[in-house]
Amino acid sequence: MMGYLLLLALVMGVSLYSISKLGRVRDVTHSVILEDNALLDLNKSLAGSFLAEMQNENKFITLRDQAFYDGFLKAWRDFDKYLAQAKALANSQELAALIERIGTLHIGYQTLFDDEAAFRRTGTPYTASRYRMMKANTASAVTEALQTMHALVQKTIIGKVMRLNEAVVQAGNFTMTVTASSLVLGILISFLITRSITVPLDRIAKKTAEIGSGVYGPDLDLRSLSEINALARAFNLMSAKLQNVDKMKSDFYSLMSHELRTPLTSIKEGTNLFLEGHGGPVTEKQKWLLTIVAEESNRLIQLVNSLMDLSKLEAGMMAYNFTKAELPSLVTTAAGEVLPLAEAKKIRIGMDIDDVPPVTLDTERVLQVLRNLIGNALKFTPAGGEVSISVRRREGGVGVSVTDTGQGIPKEHQAVIFDKYRQATLAGTKKIPGTGLGLAIAKHIIQDHGGVVWVESEEGRGSTFTFVLPF
Repeated sequence: MMGYLLLLALVMGVSLYSISKLGRVRDVTHSVILEDNALLDLNKSLAGSFLAEMQNENKFITLRDQAFYDGFLKAWRDFDKYLAQAKALANSQELAALIERIGTLHIGYQTLFDDEAAFRRTGTPYTASRYRMMKANTASAVTEALQTMHALVQKTIIGKVMRLNEAVVQAGNFTMTVTASSLVLGILISFLITRSITVPLDRIAKKTAEIGSGVYGPDLDLRSLSEINALARAFNLMSAKLQNVDKMKSDFYSLMSHELRTPLTSIKEGTNLFLEGHGGPVTEKQKWLLTIVAEESNRLIQLVNSLMDLSKLEAGMMAYNFTKAELPSLVTTAAGEVLPLAEAKKIRIGMDIDDVPPVTLDTERVLQVLRNLIGNALKFTPAGGEVSISVRRREGGVGVSVTDTGQGIPKEHQAVIFDKYRQATLAGTKKIPGTGLGLAIAKHIIQDHGGVVWVESEEGRGSTFTFVLPF
């Protein structure tokens, strides 16, 4: 509102300035038309009347005809009338003084004519040459004064036109300057208004993505418009409630895992004792049922262990024992552990290991990651396929890639494959057994080591899971 009011004030200022300049143009134009042009016309009329006076005066002196005397009087009255009008329109002291001098000279010329006319009527002798010379000098002075008056009026007109042109140029420059300033200011105000909205919204969008990935703090601090601040407060409240819900969920999983682990271990050990015959003779059917119970107990124990690990990882409470170790030896160990499963499915495991430097890591946790990635590769590779494991030096660290020849992961699932409880569903295959926690745990472990993990896959051409640990 303040910005647009400022723009409106600038526009109104330009309008008022333009109106004032237009008023000045109008006044000057009226002055030129109604005063200066009228003075030029009167100057022309004065010159014509004075010329008529001189002509009638010469003829009367020569011919002594009363008609010429009457003509002189008429021209004299016209001259006086025009002179009175010129006095009324005089717009400067210089012009008024000049008109007054023209009137005085005209009276002197008339006086000379009246004296000579009286001598002519009465026949009184006089020096005619002296009067002719005096009248000629006076007429020359009147004519020169009329010419000066004409030049002075024209000079006044030129001065007014020049001032008018300066006013127009100033008004144009001022209008252009203010218009350009208004344009720049308008763009700047629009940019600031847009930025005051988009920047907080961008921060809210990034914070939303962080919350989606499980990072809830710190709170948003947006120093922006009141509406955006209200949105930020509501967003922070939502984030706090989600954080509480997530903590309650983690606490529940941790408690549940801890409470289930002991009875499940007891069930497993009791089942093994029965299978070993410590509880008495066991029939084949009982062995079959007890074997199923033992397998399911193992699966539940693995699930509970995964839940406990994930809870510790998310809470930042996982204890690591970092040492310098060789990644190739860990890869060989993990591959050797799953070799029986690979042989059972007739899957060939190939390894391509370069000479790489040791890295700082927790051997047990990195082995957990390798077991998960290689185990997943075997799980999703059909019989007769191949799993390739490579260890290579990468920029800033050592990278391990596990490639399978399975059906690949659909593009829409690749973005969430590392989220907990998420598994890719492959077309034409039944659901693969699992908890959906392995990749989430692997991602947390690699990130806690300062590394990165990602997947590259194309449907029908298998998948490649890669992680890089820094030196």
